[in-house]
Amino acid sequence: MKHEQIIYGIPPSKSNQYRIITIHGHGSLAKTAAMKKYEADFFMQCGAYRNKKIKNFFELYLDVYLPNQRQDLDNILKGTLDCLQACKAIDNDRWCVKIVANKFLDPVRPRVEFTIVEVDGIERRDSREPGLFD
Repeated sequence: MKHEQIIYGIPPSKSNQYRIITIHGHGSLAKTAAMKKYEADFFMQCGAYRNKKIKNFFELYLDVYLPNQRQDLDNILKGTLDCLQACKAIDNDRWCVKIVANKFLDPVRPRVEFTIVEVDGIERRDSREPGLFD
């Protein structure tokens, strides 16, 4: 599949995206410097979807090209969805109803290639109403 968007760089794995900090005596999560840098790089490269703000249910098709086998594919998915939300490509990652992901090796040009497809025919309801996923 030829994808609509390519983001170059190595996405941080889920375990390396956040760190625990203390604010006024309470524990909280903060993004690591590596995650902040990747989000900024993602934002700059995401011209096809930046500020598109897809508000419907959607499917995500992605191919991840990593420099080695150390990272798990599932750990990359959350970071990619978070970046899509941060660059306002999607309204909220909870509206993702399908993910098709493939992992490949490319030690020279690590990247994520993806396409977002809006899903028609599914009515989005208020979270307090019973609906499709209750």
